[in-house]
Amino acid sequence: MTTLYLASGSPRRRELLTQIGVPFSPLIVPIDENPLPDELPRAYVERLARAKAQAGLAALVDPRDAVVLGADTSVVLDGQILGKPQDRDEAVATLSALSGREHQVLTAVALASASKVVARVVSSRVRFRRLTRAEIEAYWATGEPRDKAGSYAIQGLAAVFVSQLQGSYSAVVGLPLGETAELLAEFAIPCWQQLPVHSQEGAGRE
Repeated sequence: MTTLYLASGSPRRRELLTQIGVPFSPLIVPIDENPLPDELPRAYVERLARAKAQAGLAALVDPRDAVVLGADTSVVLDGQILGKPQDRDEAVATLSALSGREHQVLTAVALASASKVVARVVSSRVRFRRLTRAEIEAYWATGEPRDKAGSYAIQGLAAVFVSQLQGSYSAVVGLPLGETAELLAEFAIPCWQQLPVHSQEGAGRE
């Protein structure tokens, strides 16, 4: 029986895997997330996703029946990776730059086993409406941007900033579910293994 491990501390990725009914065990693996010199954003996110999956596999005592999932998400504007903000000033500058513009969100997902590693990169486009300085500062005060790539969370309070989305919503959150399901199938790991029991009250009503 194959055991899936998630090499991520992200609660959002845990929630997304749970959403599609895939059981997993969490792993925390330390990875240097600094870009390499002249590394392009797409290559960067795929490298990190693969590194997380492979590091997770290496950390297991017995990896023979294990598959490890690693993922990475980056916000890209004008070809530059916008990482997690170091402080308030950086978050304000990032959100000001995103205001009224379209940016790219790249999410890579990688799966590693003892026999192979596979990966996919998904690109989405997000457009923000024009933000006021007061909105940006109020958003920073909520605490939400502090640990988020690009200084925002589309699934959280920053949803009100988004005027348009082209691509995968779940990828922008942190894990492209359609592509992840396809990769899991390559390792004979099905979705919908664990589904919530819904109430039958009102069944049959239109």
